Amino acid sequence: MGLEERKFIRRLPHRARALEVLRLPDNRPPQSAPRHSGFSPTVIPTDFPQQRTPAALQSAEVANDVIALPMYGRIAAGTPIEALRDESNVVQVPASLIGPGEHYALEVDGDSMIDAGIYDGDTVILERCDAAESGSIVVALIDDAEVTLKRLRRKGGSIALEPANTDYETRIFGPDRIKVQGRLVSLLRCY
Repeated sequence: MGLEERKFIRRLPHRARALEVLRLPDNRPPQSAPRHSGFSPTVIPTDFPQQRTPAALQSAEVANDVIALPMYGRIAAGTPIEALRDESNVVQVPASLIGPGEHYALEVDGDSMIDAGIYDGDTVILERCDAAESGSIVVALIDDAEVTLKRLRRKGGSIALEPANTDYETRIFGPDRIKVQGRLVSLLRCY
């Protein structure tokens, strides 16, 4: 950092560990003089442009991209509540938090998933799907009336919806009573 402040070097933006030598020290020995330490640095001339290239600009834009996802309302992470679907609200989400597919957001209401790091008031980002692997955290519609956020476990011909809080019990259902509506992919939290 001291060399940078004294204008001997300059850090190149958007390049990991890249430096440009701007000037050499005034008290350096002439090139023909023998060096005492045996060390002879090699300075590689650069022709890096002073401004960012279009490719660098494009990657920076991708890093700053946001996507508006529909915020469908609140989801119970405790006792299941009726499914709510409010399509008038949206939430801005960094594109890097989601992958391909259709996504939506819900606000968490309850504390049954706190041991999974999902707290009351968090916004969960979900990929819309109708099936999920055992162990995934999903939005599950129970009996076409209630929706909840739980870890899905398949046990034989049954489906278990497991909370991530010991204060709540695992609920077990037949496969015809549960419809997966989405799989958790990201989480947003405001402090």
